[in-house]
Amino acid sequence: MDINLLVKLTSRAWSLNILALMHSGTPGRQAALLAATSAGRTAFAASLDHLIRLDLIERNPGHGHPLRPEFRLTLPGIEAASMASAIVNAVPDDTKFKLVRKSWTVPILALTGTPHRFSAIKSDLVSITDRALSSSLQQLEALDWIRRDIETAARMPFPTYRAVRTGFAINQAVNLTA
Repeated sequence: MDINLLVKLTSRAWSLNILALMHSGTPGRQAALLAATSAGRTAFAASLDHLIRLDLIERNPGHGHPLRPEFRLTLPGIEAASMASAIVNAVPDDTKFKLVRKSWTVPILALTGTPHRFSAIKSDLVSITDRALSSSLQQLEALDWIRRDIETAARMPFPTYRAVRTGFAINQAVNLTA
């Protein structure tokens, strides 16, 4: 998956959950999806609208009531839903999954299958700030999803970051669909 699309997809907290639920066969009606995600109505509605704007889901024509529409995955949405399902399955613990719902977690893990310097990650994620990247890397390192190593072979030592354990499983889920 294109990194820019991944950044857009993960910018709403419940987008991955909604896609994963639709991939697993949960009916595409708001009530069923809302109950399965345990999200708040406002955040859920924002994520659903966001997925429609990204053309990953669409209203199912001829199904549902105008005030309670039914949704279905589009062709690009099917691929994204498969990836989202693999990510959700990689992190079964709800307390740790809160970190996955943060905007930059999945894009950072997608880039760090191989060791990357801070500046390389930042250049690939054009709109991320230094502070957001640093904070995200620290949170991922605290959960042992990213390992920080110091490269001493160069004249000036520098840190590199690489996805490990659950972080690597998320990296593989994203990159297998690429």
